[in-house]
Amino acid sequence: MNGLTMDFPLTVSAIVRRCDALFRHKAVTSRLPDRRIVRHTYGEIIDRSRRLAVALRRLGVMPGDRVATLGWNHHQHLEAYFAIPTIGAVLHTLNLRLHPDDLASIAHDAGDTVVLADESLLPLLACFRSRTAIGRVIVMARTGGQIGDAADYEELIARDDSSDHVPMDNAENAAAAICYTSGTTGSPKGVVYSHRAIVLHSLVCGMTDGLGVCERDTIMPVVSMFHVNAWGLPFAALMTGANLVLPGPCLDAASILELCQQERVTCAAGVPTVWLGVLATLDAAPGAYDLSRLRRIFIGGAAAPAALIQALEERHGVRVVHAWGMTESAPLGSVCWVTSDLDEALPEQQLAHRATQGFPVPLVEFRARSEQGLVPWDGISMGELEMRGAWVAKAYYGGQGEDRFADDGWFKTGDIVTISPRGAIEIRDRSKDVVKSGGEWISSVALECSLMGHPAVAEAAVVAVPHAKWGERPLAVVVMKSGCCVTEQELIAYLEPGFVRWWLPDAVVFVDEIPRTAAGKFRKTALRDRFRTHYGVT
Repeated sequence: MNGLTMDFPLTVSAIVRRCDALFRHKAVTSRLPDRRIVRHTYGEIIDRSRRLAVALRRLGVMPGDRVATLGWNHHQHLEAYFAIPTIGAVLHTLNLRLHPDDLASIAHDAGDTVVLADESLLPLLACFRSRTAIGRVIVMARTGGQIGDAADYEELIARDDSSDHVPMDNAENAAAAICYTSGTTGSPKGVVYSHRAIVLHSLVCGMTDGLGVCERDTIMPVVSMFHVNAWGLPFAALMTGANLVLPGPCLDAASILELCQQERVTCAAGVPTVWLGVLATLDAAPGAYDLSRLRRIFIGGAAAPAALIQALEERHGVRVVHAWGMTESAPLGSVCWVTSDLDEALPEQQLAHRATQGFPVPLVEFRARSEQGLVPWDGISMGELEMRGAWVAKAYYGGQGEDRFADDGWFKTGDIVTISPRGAIEIRDRSKDVVKSGGEWISSVALECSLMGHPAVAEAAVVAVPHAKWGERPLAVVVMKSGCCVTEQELIAYLEPGFVRWWLPDAVVFVDEIPRTAAGKFRKTALRDRFRTHYGVT
């Protein structure tokens, strides 16, 4: 016996229709590459996206075609987010921080035929376009330069009327968007998101125990729109009617804080390195920015040190919420809210919980596995996190990476975790980053987070370095804060109270900067290569 409820397709078009009916007056603010601020309403954005949809159809884009974007966070990129899926095509956001060879491989693998690119990124496009099937180039974010035979975005959409747009009657399981992994564990692999996945992900982002996005919010995704659909926040904002602030390429701390103050941002999201820079700027100029409206910051992409969470809150009144996810999970997997049973806990106990990655969001399930099998939920036993859920990938595009999926379909994340008796996860490491010393695992993440609590340390990364006796030993790579000084011995002594002796790094090296991946995380592969002989093994 089947239920007698309507078969209502969960599609991006349904999200757009809702916003068009209820939230046309709400605001979208963009900072363009030339730093100009432009303002639109959702109504204007939707109308413009419909004109873009008509223009793409006129250019021959058909259902199932992949349409790429190569751009920063701004309103034209947002319009592509909405236009492309509603004509049955597939939005493919290209990560502009990748090497041209990687971009060529990704665009070729996806079969991109059209690209919308910022004018400032045309030289990058020229480095790889000839190795792809891209035939049409549409130039966004114009600054007045020469664009050759490419089409000007504004001129293109000016030719058409938004009333000519007839959205595709997409099946909810049809592809809406595709993103590629960063390639840090092999060649980049495509993750294809269905319309249904995007809608369900957006709904959970709006739940109180999800990200809590609501109509009263003004949201600023500091995370780039070319990275996992800006963590799904543009779609969640459209669904809930939250105002949206898009910071363009200006992701330095001062620019972020300026927008937070000027646009009265209530919620922002980004990786820890972004907020470490923000904290340093706030500490250097206390009271310089009015952040009274900023009620929470979501930190994901890597573990946030407890010291960062504590400092932002106690010194600057900004609430921090830890979240975790992956490209393969669209990306939201868990959020760390303080649950009711911890309301009366001591502040240090609450902080210790909030430094974890928290509980799986609704419609996502976790388990962890070691070489001995599934690990118990005891908060101590470590294993590789596996997940399944309503928006978790069941395969990679083109059938790559089959070894990342268990026999029963669960996705192997590559993150080493513990799971508390209540079900909260704590990321202890990436499987490729965990230090295996004398047959035992050492968490590089735990050591890093502790090191970054030292008042003289700006950033710290811990990597596994070959060792003649123990196989591997941890090495700490540290960037000191400007004007501060600390010695290797002082840092190791600082770690001693919190760790057993064999976990402590054998050495600390000081560097001017730590290399980053395209997503802004520490690029530990580069550090391992640079320091692989530090302990005398060649």
